[in-house]
Amino acid sequence: MLITLIVGMAAVLSGLIFVQTSTIKRASDIEEEQFNQLVETALLIVSGRLNQFEEKEARDLALQQRQPIETDPSNDFNIFPRNSSTRSTLSFGFSITENAASRFSHEEFTIIQQDTVGDMTFADSLAMNQIFLMQQQRRRELWTRNDSWRAHKIILEGRPVEDRVDSTYLDQVLRSTIEEVGIDIDFKYAIKNSNKGREVILFGNKDYNPGRKKEYPQRLFMSDYDGPKPNYLNVYFPKRSAYLLKATGLSIIPTVILTAFLIGIFAYTILVIFRQKKLSNIKNDFINNMTHELKTPISTISLASQMLQDGSITNTPTMIEHVSKVINQESKRLSFQVEKVLQMAIFNEGRLKFKFKEFDVNRMIENVVGNFELRVKNKNGSLKAEISDGALMIKGDEVHITNVIFNLLDNAVKYSKEIPEIEVKTENKKEHALISVRDNGIGIAKDHQSQIFDRFYRVPTGNVHNVKGFGLGLSYVKKIVDSHNGQIKVESALNKGTKFSILFPQINNN
Repeated sequence: MLITLIVGMAAVLSGLIFVQTSTIKRASDIEEEQFNQLVETALLIVSGRLNQFEEKEARDLALQQRQPIETDPSNDFNIFPRNSSTRSTLSFGFSITENAASRFSHEEFTIIQQDTVGDMTFADSLAMNQIFLMQQQRRRELWTRNDSWRAHKIILEGRPVEDRVDSTYLDQVLRSTIEEVGIDIDFKYAIKNSNKGREVILFGNKDYNPGRKKEYPQRLFMSDYDGPKPNYLNVYFPKRSAYLLKATGLSIIPTVILTAFLIGIFAYTILVIFRQKKLSNIKNDFINNMTHELKTPISTISLASQMLQDGSITNTPTMIEHVSKVINQESKRLSFQVEKVLQMAIFNEGRLKFKFKEFDVNRMIENVVGNFELRVKNKNGSLKAEISDGALMIKGDEVHITNVIFNLLDNAVKYSKEIPEIEVKTENKKEHALISVRDNGIGIAKDHQSQIFDRFYRVPTGNVHNVKGFGLGLSYVKKIVDSHNGQIKVESALNKGTKFSILFPQINNN
């Protein structure tokens, strides 16, 4: 059932992530396509403006060009009557209205010049020359307005692209056009020629190096008379990816955040489910162990009581004393087990009160070892104590800290080999008092060492030598040590024994 639920949740989450990813990709593609269209539009406009710039240049040249019938400028036109004996230079000024000049045509001027060249006065010659110049200007303007400038345009098209494109004008028009279409990031450009089968950069930005970045090419002078040449304007944007990400961020970022939260919640839910399942198994083991631990003394007490009641034994004073002693011991054992469970419940609820006071760790260890030594000797074992010099003063609840040491010694005896060898040691670590308990027991596998302080947890091999328990002892030890701002660590290996080390803050270093 649990596996089916997890698989179903994973399938739904995967489908949702796929849909969100598709939506994000679609939005990103749309933004990229719009960006590409804007850039291509801008480059097309720039190409058109370069062509217009060259057309204007052709018109200007056509406007300044002399007419084919115009007198060769190398021949001087003398407005004065020919006179081989006299030459002079004059400065003069005059004005003539357009209406007066319009009465004379070029043909009329020519006839008059031929018929009266010998009889013209100075004023007549000057007037006719001015009329000729005005007529010539009118014809030039009329020619420029017609198709005459296209001949100049064809001539300009034959130049190299380096001469046809003004780099300053190109830089200005390129920047202004890209800004006009709504793109406000930096770019690099270059004019390339692919006439020889490979691209050659003719001019542009010196640091033009697109690498793997997308380039936008635009062919130049598409309306040339002889057809467009292989000259291209190439542009790329160094920060294009960041720009597109920022542009789509309003729709992508919330989706990514929500998806990440959803994945995190799903992972946390799975973790909680497995943790609860594990906790449920541990509690089941605890109930089984507790039932066994409580059932044994109850059965013993029940059996002893029945023996006294049904007269199956001789009611001698010695036998009655023996049975009474068994009942008393088993009752104390039962009371101890119940008290242990209740004590842990009180501790977990935060209702346990500590009575802090200053006491000497060395003296406390000596008392514990003295009381516990008899139990070790009953198993033919040894319990050694190595006490540091001087006093190790700490502030804490002496009763609970004493119980901590008792728990560690009790585990050392229960999980020892046939003959227990236990060593208790205290050391002065300047700011801390160190207490260590070492045994030669069955040890703890490395995989379980991080869990032995969990409530109800018991190592799977904990039933070796018929050792039973609730899995509360080390949990109690850890909570008491933490409540006194102490530290506890374990060093162990299978079949090589275990060592617990506890550090408590000292209140002085003497």
